[in-house]
Amino acid sequence: MKALILSGGAGTRLRPITHTSAKQLIPVANKPILFYGIEAIKEAGIRDVGIVVGDTYQEISKAVGEGKKWNIKITYIKQEAPLGLAHAVKISRNFLQDEPFVMYLGDNIIKQGIKSLVEEFQEKSSHSQILLAHVENPGQFGVAELKEDKVVRLVEKPKQPKTDLALVGVYMFDHHIFEAVENIKPSWRNELEITDAIQYLIDKNYLVHSHIINGWWKDTGKPEDLLEANRIMLSDLEVAVDGEIDGNSRISGKVRIEKGAQIVDSVIRGPVAIARGCKIVSSYIGPFTSIYYRTSIEESEVEHSIIMDECKISGLKARIEDSLIGKSVVISKSTLKPKAYRFMLGDSSQVGTI
Repeated sequence: MKALILSGGAGTRLRPITHTSAKQLIPVANKPILFYGIEAIKEAGIRDVGIVVGDTYQEISKAVGEGKKWNIKITYIKQEAPLGLAHAVKISRNFLQDEPFVMYLGDNIIKQGIKSLVEEFQEKSSHSQILLAHVENPGQFGVAELKEDKVVRLVEKPKQPKTDLALVGVYMFDHHIFEAVENIKPSWRNELEITDAIQYLIDKNYLVHSHIINGWWKDTGKPEDLLEANRIMLSDLEVAVDGEIDGNSRISGKVRIEKGAQIVDSVIRGPVAIARGCKIVSSYIGPFTSIYYRTSIEESEVEHSIIMDECKISGLKARIEDSLIGKSVVISKSTLKPKAYRFMLGDSSQVGTI
């Protein structure tokens, strides 16, 4: 069995961060989102993995490499434009051949993994298996209608959903999916929709089963979803304090401080993850915060936030919270006169002041 990870999306809802970075590499609990999917696939016993990439191919391939880190084989499949999930399947046929496969959206996190779900698909010998979850806002997802566990209808983002069962970003197919993707037409978005391809299988009497997951999952397409994912994954943090902690600092709760990080005259209250090369001085880092490589924070307070690599934060009077801060951002108290807010912000930035 093979796996296909889709990592070609532009991440428009996460701009300005995704103007310069792949959304699948944004760190959640100091691990790139994409790595959670790779680890789930490996745990399921799959070693041959294709990654569909777009404009961020260079960045993703640099981070992931050939798969040696996970003892798997990675093949990159270039998609010239984001033309839909079914289009990604279509262009991947040479890689997939006629083997059954898992398709995993690279910006999704499924906390419990997919091992048991892959085993269920193999045991049932169905033509497709889709994952579903009960959601409060089904109109924002593909929605399934069931007869027992058999899928009878799929509707993409319905105005009046008939169920609250949304498609989770993991699908399993056998080779019949290629017949489907060759016979569907582009949607109004000019994309080949995977929901249309699955509906084709249903209409042709191929067997499409569902599995309703009860564990936690998240499509991390929006800032608030990323912060929730960060909170959930930090809750299971393995404690490891390998950095330098001075005698005036206090550490409590689940905290991971990597080797090469320095904590000086500060309070760290977990769950918190601090990566190597970071320096925290005379500051407070509160629960559900992750701080990525080589970031420095001085005389400031941060809580419930994701701080990416090589940021500099200093001298702030108010606490930063519920925030997603991109690479190499500088936030500091200005000493210039007259007193004023002075910003240099990219497209799609958001700022809240007090």
